[in-house]
Amino acid sequence: MTPINTRIALAMTFAAIAALTGCATPDTSERVSSKSVDCLSRAMYFESNRSSRDGMVAVGSVVMNRVASEDFPDDVCSVVAQPRQFAPGVMTRQMTGNSELLAKETATAVLQGERHPKTANARFFHAQSYVARFNNIHYVVSTGGNAFYEKRRPELVTRRTPPANLEGLTTR
Repeated sequence: MTPINTRIALAMTFAAIAALTGCATPDTSERVSSKSVDCLSRAMYFESNRSSRDGMVAVGSVVMNRVASEDFPDDVCSVVAQPRQFAPGVMTRQMTGNSELLAKETATAVLQGERHPKTANARFFHAQSYVARFNNIHYVVSTGGNAFYEKRRPELVTRRTPPANLEGLTTR
């Protein structure tokens, strides 16, 4: 065997060992359970229904930022079901049509790691048309009819008004 063929054979052997021992890719079966997909798709559907995929991904990114935060519950369904955090009836109302299909597909992508590239650490959003009068809101993106923001100390806020709606950053 040539040195290059030997390296290729070794790399393939290590890859096979990693795959057999579960080290090749993280196990996302826990994160991508049908229950998590249902809960996340509900938040996306009722907060971004009839909006864009970008809007849905941004809502999903906020939910996942909350799951990762110590300030919120540590699973998707508990975050989405929190009182007065998402649209009324988010856990009980019926979803229908193409928007439901898009929400489920997008929820699966977010649970597998996709995030909106502009949401950063945002854990909050409101309708883009709403005017919030707080001095600690730092807006990061507007998409799908919602304005997404981080809460910061007032002296660290550099964007106090929602930016123009931005679409077309997520694709799948």
